Amino acid sequence: MAIAKRNFRVLIAGGGIGGLAAALALLKRGFDVDVYEQASELREVGAGVQLSANAIRVFHELGVHEALRALACEASGKELRLWNSGQTWKLFDLGAVSVERYGFPYYTAYRPDLLAVLADGVQREKPDAIHLGARCTGFEQSARAVTLRFDGGEARGDALIGADGVHSRIRQALFGPDQAQFTGLVAWRGTIPMDRLPGHMRRLVGSNWVGPGRHVVHYPVHRGEYMNFIGVVEGRDWQVESWTERGSREECHADFDGWHDDVHRMIASIETPFIWALVGRAPMERWSAGRVSLLGDACHPTLPFLAQGAAMALEDGYILARALQAAGPDTEQGLARYEGARRERTAKVVHGSAEMARRFHNPALAESAGAQDYVNREWSEERVKSRYEWLFNYDVTAVAV
Repeated sequence: MAIAKRNFRVLIAGGGIGGLAAALALLKRGFDVDVYEQASELREVGAGVQLSANAIRVFHELGVHEALRALACEASGKELRLWNSGQTWKLFDLGAVSVERYGFPYYTAYRPDLLAVLADGVQREKPDAIHLGARCTGFEQSARAVTLRFDGGEARGDALIGADGVHSRIRQALFGPDQAQFTGLVAWRGTIPMDRLPGHMRRLVGSNWVGPGRHVVHYPVHRGEYMNFIGVVEGRDWQVESWTERGSREECHADFDGWHDDVHRMIASIETPFIWALVGRAPMERWSAGRVSLLGDACHPTLPFLAQGAAMALEDGYILARALQAAGPDTEQGLARYEGARRERTAKVVHGSAEMARRFHNPALAESAGAQDYVNREWSEERVKSRYEWLFNYDVTAVAV
């Protein structure tokens, strides 16, 4: 691979998964990179994330796959379960099948582990690359440079990447306030020590429980020591878009009244359930202007129903580095190449994820007979392949930039 000039400096606002993946990909190509994170310590919420083969390919290319493998769980498959009876259908095999078909495994991981693996990789390349307690307040750009301002100082570079999440200050500074729309869906989340669950639930599979107006997803994380739980509910008037708002087990039990005992065992075992409103934003027509661009949730926030939010941020980071390298000293062309390579795919994921919510919550799932016919149709082998093959086969090293 050709190496970029070391004096080309990229500023990244946001030290989450996407920002750190971009930093590591850029550093490995010889760019100078500084990451500015508003938190006083580098941390992620204690939740899970699913990483399909397209995401694991990025870790492989960044040289941190083995570090992730040591902390994650390699799922053997995914299954669908009916909300009240627990009837089970196999969605698809993973494990060795994922490696055979797509080149890489499918992991379920703990978000703090994922962040630690990426941060360690960045700091091996440049020990002082990550700056904490740096809340971004704005930026200015000229034909020659961009200056990022944050509490207590400023930094000057050749390009600025806003990887600062769904409430991105960089996005708002570029394009003005956006109008996020409440989807009518509220999500519960929690992590459960695996030893609190009965033996039949301690399996290395991802499970999707589906039912009218609700669904539950759970899978093992952190070497199988925890179970990650997410429950999504229609019809609640709760519009707080935060991953750190506490709810109660009693409320969560009530939201899944009538559901299978296994679901209630998980809810009862959650130390602190958190609740957040799921909001939607239409895919942006453009997310770059001059020397500034966006990445991950800052430009294409995605509902979690295709399990591709983290994967899209990882792919963004890798493609960004390739595009800037390919464009040489022309920063604006590099950012335009990056955006052009990513816009269609990420928009398709945003729309596809929204469609999955309706599929998981269909009224046909209310009764066993209707559910059987509905699942046979909507999760037939052909339809499952059409939903996932194009996601898992994506190769960040081969996409034209």
